[in-house]
Amino acid sequence: MDVLTKEQRHKNMSHIRNKNTKAEVMLRRALWHQGVRYRKNYSVLPGKPDIAITRCHIAIFVDGDYWHGRNLAELEKKDIHNKEFWIQKLSGNVERDKQVNDMLTEMGWIVLRFWETDIKHDLSGIVERIMSFVPVSDFMKGNK
Repeated sequence: MDVLTKEQRHKNMSHIRNKNTKAEVMLRRALWHQGVRYRKNYSVLPGKPDIAITRCHIAIFVDGDYWHGRNLAELEKKDIHNKEFWIQKLSGNVERDKQVNDMLTEMGWIVLRFWETDIKHDLSGIVERIMSFVPVSDFMKGNK
């Protein structure tokens, strides 16, 4: 049984953001300061990457730990309401992520996925990893 009323649950769920999360904004700002220019939520590509560096064909996804099943095995052990639904829902999200990765890779894109908590704890390391795929000469500040 849900502890919230239907209206309270609706309000709660409506405030969960799927774009412009704190981790996503942090990563975008860090890349911008490195001189990297990108597209946000690029709907031309499958999966609508959070950040698409179109010049280099790099698609970057910032995955929420819960919604993309980072701790799915732990969730299966917990006693939660409507457990089968949530396991199926989150497993479906993980499977869809794999399909999107495959489609983008077949199209010639480099796919990078980062967990939101990893971005919050090691932003500089993640930016370094992304920059290892970016030809620096293309993105030096002042060059177009």
